[in-house]
Amino acid sequence: MNAAPVLLGYAALVGAAAPRLLLRSAWPHRAPALAVTVWLALTVTFVLALALASAQLATPTEHLHAGLVGLLHACGVGSGPAVPDPGTAGRLAVALPLLVLGAWAASVLHRLGRAGLLRARHRDRLDKVGAPCPRLGVTVLPHAVPGAYCLPGLRSRVVVSDAAVRLLSPRQLDAVVEHERAHVAGRHHLPLAAAEGFAALFRRLPLARHVRGQVALLLEMSADDRALRRHPDAVLATAMYAMAAGRAPEGAFGAAGASPAVLRMKRILGPRPAPHPALRGALASAAFAAPLLPLLVACPPGV
Repeated sequence: MNAAPVLLGYAALVGAAAPRLLLRSAWPHRAPALAVTVWLALTVTFVLALALASAQLATPTEHLHAGLVGLLHACGVGSGPAVPDPGTAGRLAVALPLLVLGAWAASVLHRLGRAGLLRARHRDRLDKVGAPCPRLGVTVLPHAVPGAYCLPGLRSRVVVSDAAVRLLSPRQLDAVVEHERAHVAGRHHLPLAAAEGFAALFRRLPLARHVRGQVALLLEMSADDRALRRHPDAVLATAMYAMAAGRAPEGAFGAAGASPAVLRMKRILGPRPAPHPALRGALASAAFAAPLLPLLVACPPGV
């Protein structure tokens, strides 16, 4: 039996229905790190389903007759017999999924490389105009607008404007720096690059339209949670309010930003009940199992 129709139906379900379900759920903002994992698991399982479906379409079966080559022949494309030789079908069955997986990997690596170059250039500028602050372990940048951001990756930096140093209290400043350190320690630039790479490759897909913004927001919430382990809610929220006009350079994580900051402040100052352990376990299991489902459909055990 050819599994292409099942795989394509599964990909459509993941690409269109799953994002709507996640956006309507309340639990992602209560467990942001887990929600990031679920969003990225959806992108992985979608790509695998698409790649495996392309391999199945290239393989002739009794149900789909000559597979993809036969379909092209029926549409008047190509010449020769409608049923391809096994060598042609085998080469297509390998080449098509490799093309899908290669395009996905190239898109993610392009985002990683581009962001890395931008951060490297920005670090060079910081070395010229910024001043190290040993007490905070940050680089202070002359700027009229209060703000803070980090440059993750190799030679990571946490950057705070001198306006923020003057405006914020010591406790507020410590909370902001802790938030930025959470981005660096969690390597948050990697899941963000994965989301951006997927979004760039499948622009019109509902999953692609939402994954980048949702992952970025959830990573900010995850960094908030780390800062809140050491600092009171009101300290971080008031610091975010004071820096709401700040904007991080491209390739960096910022502590502010008007629209997400409002949502994050409401979350910080409101109740944040953790999801039930059973729900967390079920969601973690689903995130782990989702990328395996296309493999099980394409290569069922015992076949």
